[in-house]
Amino acid sequence: MKLTYIYHSCYAIEGDAFTIIIDYYEDTDKPAETGLIHSHLLNRPGKLYVLSSHSHTDHFNPEILTWRQQKEDIQYIFSKDILDAGKARKEDAIYLDKLDTYQGDLLSIKAYGSTDIGGSFLIQAEGKSLFHAGDLNNWHWNEGCPPEESQGYENNYLRELDILAREIPHLDLAMFPLDPRLGKDYMRGAEQFISRIPTALFAPMHFDESYQKAAAFAPFAESKQCKVLKWTKRGETITF
Repeated sequence: MKLTYIYHSCYAIEGDAFTIIIDYYEDTDKPAETGLIHSHLLNRPGKLYVLSSHSHTDHFNPEILTWRQQKEDIQYIFSKDILDAGKARKEDAIYLDKLDTYQGDLLSIKAYGSTDIGGSFLIQAEGKSLFHAGDLNNWHWNEGCPPEESQGYENNYLRELDILAREIPHLDLAMFPLDPRLGKDYMRGAEQFISRIPTALFAPMHFDESYQKAAAFAPFAESKQCKVLKWTKRGETITF
C-alpha cells in the first residue's frame, strides 16, 4: 500500500485494486492539471474512492464532483454535513453520519465524530486499519481564550477520543492534525491520540507549510513506538 501527501489534510492511498483520495483541497502542483492527482491518480486503473470529512472549503473542494467525467469507476463517500450544507446533491455520494458504516468490495469505512463539523473516518483495507481525523483534534486554543473555554474544547475532544479508543485497538496509519496555530501546545491532541490508540505510522496534516513543526512531533511519537512521516514537500510518497 502506498501513501502520498497531497496538501493540507489531503492524502492519497493506493492499494492493489483501488485508490483513495481524502479531503482534497489543492493538488501537489499549480496548475492542478500537472499535479499528481490530475496527471496520475485519476487515470490509475481500479476503483477510486473519494472521501470528504466535512464541508469546510479546505477539506471539500467541489471540483471533485467533476472527476466522474474522467474516471468511470468512482465512489464518493462524504460526511452528511456536506449534504446538509447543500454542497452536494443526494445522488452525488454516499453520506455517513457519526457511527454509520460503508461496506464495499475492496474496503470498509466507519465514520466517527469530530470536534468541529463533520466527522472522521476509520478505513479497513488490505488487512490494514487507517484513520483520517478530518478536523478531529484538541482545538484548545489555550493561549487565546479563557481557561474554562479552553478546557471545554479539550473535554469535547477527550469524549470523542474515548469512543475511538474503545473501538480501535491498533492503527497501522493515522492521518491527524498538527496545527501550529494552536501555539506552544499544538501537539497536545496528537500526543493524547497516540497515547490512547497504539499507532504504527503517524502522518501529520493541517500544518500548511510548517514542515519542521510537523516533524517535531517525532520524539514524542517514538516514545510510543510510533513513526512520524517527516514530509518536506507536497507529493512525497511512502510504501507501508
